[in-house]
Amino acid sequence: MKTAGYWIEKLQLEKHPEGGYYREVYRSEESIPADVLSVRYRGSRNLSTSIYFLLQGQEFSSFHKIQSDETWHFYQGSTLELFVLETVGNLTRYLMGQHLDNGENLQLTILRNQWFAARMIDKDSYALVGCTVAPGFHFDDFELAERSKLMTTFPQHKKLIEELTFK
Repeated sequence: MKTAGYWIEKLQLEKHPEGGYYREVYRSEESIPADVLSVRYRGSRNLSTSIYFLLQGQEFSSFHKIQSDETWHFYQGSTLELFVLETVGNLTRYLMGQHLDNGENLQLTILRNQWFAARMIDKDSYALVGCTVAPGFHFDDFELAERSKLMTTFPQHKKLIEELTFK
């Protein structure tokens, strides 16, 4: 199996603000005008975007949310835990990986405006995934969780929020 460093170099991945590494690989040329999009968007958006995303070892993808649905695709590495906090407070844990008989998923969609985070189960490994967003991703639609605010909203998940946020 290739190492995380191999993929970071070969795919020219850079640090992501939420944690891990990424590189945008697709942004549709066509866009959707702002006047036909939901009011949650501040401007036009590309039809779709996609990135490579890699987590390794102790790294995690901090709780964040975006204004569009995001589909994760598992490519390489070890099992990844993905946590989704629904707006009503329910927490769902998903596994991303190649072991379908163990409940792992090759593909999973997180619905818009839900807080989500990810981390490695095997801290000596990595996971390489892809993320597809439609309407396309724009950093204006990205919100990184503030630990204290998220714990106030979801006090029943305090321990996990402390583990998967930066501040």
